Amino acid sequence: MNNKLLKQLKKIVSPENILTDVTECLTYGYDNSRRQGQPQAVVFPIDEQQVQKIVKACNEFTTPLIARGRGTGTTGATVPLTNSIIISFEKMNKIISMDADNRSIDVQPGVTNLEVQQCAAAHNLFWAPDPTSAAFCSVGGNLAYNSAGPRAVKYGTCRENTLGLRAITGNGDIIKCGTHTTKGVVGYDLTRLIIGSEGNLALITQATLKLLPLAPEKHTLKVSYNSVDAAARAVSKIMAQAVTPCALEFMDKNALDMVRDYSSVPLPTNAAAMLMIEVDGHAQTIQQDSKIIIEACKVDGHINTELAQTKAQADALWQTRKALSPSLRKIAPKKINEDVVVPVSKIPELINGLNNLSERHKIKIVNFGHAGNGNIHVNLLVNPNDAIEMQTAEKCLNDVFDLVLNLNGSLSGEHGVGLEKRDYICKELGETEINLMHQIKQVFDRNNILNPGKTLPEKKI
Repeated sequence: MNNKLLKQLKKIVSPENILTDVTECLTYGYDNSRRQGQPQAVVFPIDEQQVQKIVKACNEFTTPLIARGRGTGTTGATVPLTNSIIISFEKMNKIISMDADNRSIDVQPGVTNLEVQQCAAAHNLFWAPDPTSAAFCSVGGNLAYNSAGPRAVKYGTCRENTLGLRAITGNGDIIKCGTHTTKGVVGYDLTRLIIGSEGNLALITQATLKLLPLAPEKHTLKVSYNSVDAAARAVSKIMAQAVTPCALEFMDKNALDMVRDYSSVPLPTNAAAMLMIEVDGHAQTIQQDSKIIIEACKVDGHINTELAQTKAQADALWQTRKALSPSLRKIAPKKINEDVVVPVSKIPELINGLNNLSERHKIKIVNFGHAGNGNIHVNLLVNPNDAIEMQTAEKCLNDVFDLVLNLNGSLSGEHGVGLEKRDYICKELGETEINLMHQIKQVFDRNNILNPGKTLPEKKI
């Protein structure tokens, strides 16, 4: 590591807020993609001024700087490449202010999603994004990936639920974008540009999040079908109703079989697919709203619908859903985990197409996810030690992406691009669009120090 840079970093942060030992640094060199890299050092700023100084120091020595939240991402976006410094925001973890009257909260990026929810709930409010890792993941990471979760079907993603940001560009400039109001059209929308950019343009130091009122009542439904096609058709019918569920989750038979041992609620054994549906609203209207959704579930192939009778039953059902990813990791630690999205009406074609690809390539595929907005997690269960199987899986994955794009879908719904999908995005974006993105990157980060090599493919000369 450059000794002059190290000396500057030690002047910026206190000795306990920088790691240089190889072993200690290694623990910050991975994320949930299971990729691993070796950072030169890890720095832990405690305020915006320190972040700015760190960015300027890395600019001076043209050293890559990679922002990290809690490392729960699945695409390798926080994995360090050659000679990188990790900037971890775990110590910038303060809730700055809670404004219940205006339904907003100002937080530093290291605050966890759960901490935001707990603070908001004390005022009968909530923040819409609720990824599976909500108990551990940070707001900064949520914003970097534009993370969402089940509630996005009704309430939207981070982009729809963030009013404004403070950030440090790759050039070391402090910028303030967005507002503290729910309306505002002054200038370009830099807030939505930075959200989802994976620390590639600027480092978020503060966020103003939009909060929503908690619904007083919720109904949780478990609906079984004799085919995945029937469940997929039901999703389209449900989303065509005037009542929008606050969650609409899909699991195929493979997913049900894999999570059964981790569930405290009985899961159907005679079903090829299951939907988990949550309806929220007022006590005066929720019965009628649920009735509308239940009727929409009754397509050909419907087996039965069960309503959770207690909060404990509803919570147990959600724990089952949240156990899916961890249980798959135990069964297939090197599974290929993809996150694709198609228009809701195209879900039947997507699911049928995925089943055809599974049969054609002889690879087991497990499908589940946020069906209400067409966001399906496609998991290819493969043996990484079998070279032939991995070659087949690569061909299958390529076909999966082609299927999604032919259905007017997108290669990533909420997991981002990082390293995992960087070399595939040319399938979705044209050369002109990618060149524009490289130009935007150059404006924000002229020395290309913020998370280089991620998100965008190499610029063509």
